[in-house]
Amino acid sequence: MDLKTELFKAAKEAREKSYSPYSKFKVGSAIKFKESSEIFKGCNIENASFGGTICAERIAILKGISDLGKLTLEAIMVVTDSPEGDPPCGLCLQTMSEFSDESTMVYLANCSEIKQEFTQKQLLPNSFILSK
Repeated sequence: MDLKTELFKAAKEAREKSYSPYSKFKVGSAIKFKESSEIFKGCNIENASFGGTICAERIAILKGISDLGKLTLEAIMVVTDSPEGDPPCGLCLQTMSEFSDESTMVYLANCSEIKQEFTQKQLLPNSFILSK
């Protein structure tokens, strides 16, 4: 199975675990770091205090970093039920940029297929980075 297919399958599985009683908008994400073969999954988890909500993309990244340490994202998949897929929010893009390089791929999918692909740099060309 190729990486995109593996990430798509994992993100769809993660989406099913979404806790989204307020927005009813389920999101699943899956990531792979360049330095590891492991896939990390995340789903959005909402909170009645909306500021406490955590996006699927950040959960997947934080799980990976907390298990393996600071590594470089190879690719991230985001699955929603929108027809063309949905890009990560600004906070997720900034978090992704902290652990990305010029070749990090971002795949956007609906529940049936991968619809779009970008580099991290295309989605957030001027991220805020103090140093790497």
